[in-house]
Amino acid sequence: MISLLINDYLSYIIMMLLAAIPVGFFAGLFGIGGGLISVPFLFFIFDLLEIEKNYLMHLSVGTAFSITIMTSLASVLTHMKHNAVNLDILKIYGLAVIFGVFAGTFLAANVNTKFLILFFSIIVYFFSVYLFVQKEKNIKIIPNFSFSIKIFLGFVSGLISAPMGITGAMMNVPILKYFGYEIKMAIGSAAAVGFVISLFGSIGFFISGLALDANLPLSVGFINIPAFLIFVPITTFMARVGANTVHNMDRSKIQKYFGIFLFLIASKFLFEYFNH
Repeated sequence: MISLLINDYLSYIIMMLLAAIPVGFFAGLFGIGGGLISVPFLFFIFDLLEIEKNYLMHLSVGTAFSITIMTSLASVLTHMKHNAVNLDILKIYGLAVIFGVFAGTFLAANVNTKFLILFFSIIVYFFSVYLFVQKEKNIKIIPNFSFSIKIFLGFVSGLISAPMGITGAMMNVPILKYFGYEIKMAIGSAAAVGFVISLFGSIGFFISGLALDANLPLSVGFINIPAFLIFVPITTFMARVGANTVHNMDRSKIQKYFGIFLFLIASKFLFEYFNH
């Protein structure tokens, strides 16, 4: 990889630049980290660059997490300007997420990925239908989120998100909606949880890459430096654009759009399951 000429990299750089735009925009719009888009794309790029097959997914997921640290942060800060982030959710729920992420990072190397893909697609289908059929209420609802439920759902969110390289918004937005958060607050608060997942997910894959002595080209642990440098500035900017856009949209339409988005993602994962 290092011996390739700069011209050989040009097409890969252009693809990364183009992919970073929608990754960042949807990160801000729906409170997601962008991993659902960036992981498959990075996998394709690293495969073309003939990265060692055994570490292709590890490098894709680890790099995606490192990218979404800044993307999630930009999204959170923008949602906070619109008073659409409840940081109290991080006190218990966020702490449980951290333990779930580390557990999920461990499972990524030891559990059947095909089973996780099927499980994930079923869960996302469920949340998709829930958001699509539930009506957004105009009355103010006080969130009802018990301590034990926060611990359990936070851990599960981190556990499932880590092996997939995602920040969990597809689960956390419907979960927060169910427990009383209106859709914009749910998206903004899910973005805050996503920042926690991306930060500790990145640390987990960084450490595991060093522990396994992966020694991949232009990478530290399971984080590819060129991809990080290309994606971060663009996704960070576009995350702000997406986050500002959502606050100019009708709440009921946002919820329906998010439900459709989840349905498409679940279908994609189900397709991957049958072709894995």
